[in-house]
Amino acid sequence: MLDVCLLGTSGMMPLPRRYLTSMLARYNGLSILVDCGEGTQIAMRQAGFSPNPVGIMCFTHYHADHISGLPGMLLNMGNAERTEPLLMIGPKGLERVVNSLRVIAPGLPFPIAFHELSEAEEDIPLEEGYIRAFRVNHNVTCYGYSIVIERKGRFDAAAAKERGIPLKYWNRLQHGQTIEEDGLHFTPEMVMGPARRGLKLTYCTDSRPTESIVRNAAGSDLFICEGMYGEEDKLPKAKEHKHMMFYEAAGLAAEAGVKELWLTHYSPALLRPEQYMDGVREIFPAATAGKDGMTAELKFDEE
Repeated sequence: MLDVCLLGTSGMMPLPRRYLTSMLARYNGLSILVDCGEGTQIAMRQAGFSPNPVGIMCFTHYHADHISGLPGMLLNMGNAERTEPLLMIGPKGLERVVNSLRVIAPGLPFPIAFHELSEAEEDIPLEEGYIRAFRVNHNVTCYGYSIVIERKGRFDAAAAKERGIPLKYWNRLQHGQTIEEDGLHFTPEMVMGPARRGLKLTYCTDSRPTESIVRNAAGSDLFICEGMYGEEDKLPKAKEHKHMMFYEAAGLAAEAGVKELWLTHYSPALLRPEQYMDGVREIFPAATAGKDGMTAELKFDEE
């Protein structure tokens, strides 16, 4: 199960009931934070989460509405006496940007590792899957992220017995280990069925529609995508500043064949996103106007 919480849905500036951009995903004890706009700490607390278990932070780009909450977040984590390392992922310049912000958050009791993205697409391994970063089309270098949780095949006990594999080796084979002991040779392929469908979450803000979004969001259980403007007359502004219209995000969701779409990163002038959703649902019925604190549990297929 992959837990998702949309912490902040505002673009450009925070509003009284809408914090700046941020999303939290949790799986098997690991918390992944994507962007850290102003108000992220408060939103996290309101949703019942702590920043301390966050092991990975991903940044789409370095505009202030996506990273302005970071110094306070780091101070909070440091004050909680965290010692576990923190991995940060983002476009080139990440270490320089973060260290500049850390002028007001020095002396942290935990190390920070930086992974600076340079390719159009990069995979960062997780224990049971990977994070894929993919470049999108904004007026600065900007990335979207897919979190992919892989699922192994079922253990075939009948095959293990048929091959005469001792019971003491079963657990190790289930965990991908090859056995080379006492003249015996057993591999996981001997007893594991084909990989099963896993889970996929894709998050993208600050971009014009582009092929890389469709390709990387394909088959996602949940696609969280920028909907900067709902008003049709804002298309020229969206093109000028390289943002996205509601209906354009819906088109991407339909083309990518995702299960569900949440819109986020609204213009501060857009106070009631829901009023534009009828047109969005004509293009992609499983669409929701995201709200701060919205949560979902992405579950593996039942078999």
